[in-house]
Amino acid sequence: MARTTLTREDALTLLHEQPERMATLTGGLSPGQLRVRPAPDEWSATELLAHLRACADVWGAAIATILAEDQPRIRAVDPRTWMVQTGYPDLAFSDSLAAYRSQRNALLATLGALQPEQWAREATVIGAGAPIQRSVLTFTTRLARHERTHMKQLAKIVAAVRR
Repeated sequence: MARTTLTREDALTLLHEQPERMATLTGGLSPGQLRVRPAPDEWSATELLAHLRACADVWGAAIATILAEDQPRIRAVDPRTWMVQTGYPDLAFSDSLAAYRSQRNALLATLGALQPEQWAREATVIGAGAPIQRSVLTFTTRLARHERTHMKQLAKIVAAVRR
């Protein structure tokens, strides 16, 4: 994944656009098509959405903790493990997309209400190597970059399934 720097505004724009982009890309596909893996080692659209929801859960929870507590220590959670624990891959795509949209709207409402100094609030993330400092802005831009990369992947999945 390219490590491009995003501004806060760029990240918010991407986070706002991603659920609708996902809906547009997958529009017209049947529930069965949404579960097709283009290759054995690739995700289906449903699995990719499950992954994005898990990342949003984990990183969104970190943002909430940073905003609620002063200098918290947050244990790292692997979104892929969380994805399996939640059962997201087993859910119907339409239900999962609706939950993703709802979750995103709540996150954007939280982020949109922040004062400039709140974007710099930090936590120490532990449990995945050396402790690392992450801010609200860091988690927000990380989520936006991560999703942007996966939207490109989703476009390839959909193109393969439509063929």
